[in-house]
Amino acid sequence: MDKRKYLMMIDDTIAKGQFKDDWDSLSQIQVPDWYQNAKFGIFIHWGVYSVPAFKNEWYPRNMYIHDSDEYKHHLEVYGDHKDFGYKDFIPMFQAENFHAEEWADLFKQSGAKYIMPVAEHHDGFQLYKSDISTLNAYEMGPKRDLLGEMKTAFEEQGLELTVSSHRAEHWFFMSGGKEFDSDIKEPLVRGDLYWPSMPEADLHDIHSPKPTEEFLEDWLIRCCELIDQYKPKVFYFDWWIQTEAFKPYLKKFAAYYYNRAEEWGAQVAINYKFDAFVFGSAVPDMERGHFAELKPYFWQTCTSVARNSWCYTPGNDYKSSIEIIQNLVDIVSKNGALLLNIGPKADGTIPEEDKAILLAVGDWLKVNGEAIYDTTYWKTFGEGPNNIEEGQFTDQAAKVFTSEDIRFTRKGSHLYATVLVYPENGEVRIKSLGKKSSLFHGIIEEISILGFDEKPTWNQAEDALLIQTSTVKCPTPVVFKIVLN
Repeated sequence: MDKRKYLMMIDDTIAKGQFKDDWDSLSQIQVPDWYQNAKFGIFIHWGVYSVPAFKNEWYPRNMYIHDSDEYKHHLEVYGDHKDFGYKDFIPMFQAENFHAEEWADLFKQSGAKYIMPVAEHHDGFQLYKSDISTLNAYEMGPKRDLLGEMKTAFEEQGLELTVSSHRAEHWFFMSGGKEFDSDIKEPLVRGDLYWPSMPEADLHDIHSPKPTEEFLEDWLIRCCELIDQYKPKVFYFDWWIQTEAFKPYLKKFAAYYYNRAEEWGAQVAINYKFDAFVFGSAVPDMERGHFAELKPYFWQTCTSVARNSWCYTPGNDYKSSIEIIQNLVDIVSKNGALLLNIGPKADGTIPEEDKAILLAVGDWLKVNGEAIYDTTYWKTFGEGPNNIEEGQFTDQAAKVFTSEDIRFTRKGSHLYATVLVYPENGEVRIKSLGKKSSLFHGIIEEISILGFDEKPTWNQAEDALLIQTSTVKCPTPVVFKIVLN
């Protein structure tokens, strides 16, 4: 690739397009309708790190950190780092049992509407055919354009292809290997798997360290190449792009992407964390966490089926499907979407535990999807005693909901009230819909239960809407469809 020519093409596209590389211009973007209506997507962490499958997807960094569990494990299983380094896992990543059509069929059954493979993780290995690097799945390992195969299979099932790039952290990710006799040795040049492996400073200091112009230009080209080759509908960035040095390049990327989408006639979005983008210029993502209250802007939670890892490891600490369904309902009621991650094995098979969770979510959505898809928020997200802990990384313990925890969504004249834990006695009290509620003064025409034939009895009392059922028994959330006049 002629990198100078590609950079000039990026600048030319921005100069001619509607969106310029400044925050005022980028803030004119509108969140796509399809994205706000989709509500549920699947994240996929799969790559060379799936070969050792130990601890988590940060194995390539931590195996070079002296005395870490990964470092010790590597010595015990693979030997000395100077003789067997991370690069030596690449030939072992064969994806021999990967069939994109099977993945697409499973994801369709799960009820997801958009699918987001990690195109390049912190380790610097690309899952797609690239002109900027030979360290990719098309030229090494499986020798297949894995992302391209996914795009074809997903779109045949009506699923939107979205992608993520975690390339920014590659600046420092392998730096530990320079501190002892390993296979990471200078001189490192652009194109090496381990380049640049710079010292890991305070990663929370947004003003330093500052990657070089060479690295930042390489990062920009990689991201734009993904856009041009695969036309993803959402482009997700992991953290560390919020640092000062990335800002000019982020603005260029966003302007290029938004202008390219205008050329395609497509609606696209960018995901970001930690105020990497100026508010209103992209969609904020809450990693492994929730908002406690309804937000007037669209947002997304990314989390995983496992608490301990984003990638496959034997013995993953899995969440229950009920917990995930409850979280989906809670997030959607607050004007958000859930991006749920799975971790395939190195050979391309999806673990049975991951499959079971996805199918359980899909079964629930087949019955209750009208309370999720194409809905929007009501006057309040819900009611009940549960206090959601707000913030990132708050999903290490399951949230404990009760039969008083109810979440609302709406569509036209229909209000959906989802009871997160259905009571054994079938008695439901919805305080927000009582006659004296400050939230509601309308007329209730009819109430039905999604997925059940029973017609509930109900009465709008002063302090609550009282609903009584006699045959409804369900371990998963139950949805009341309320027709308003």
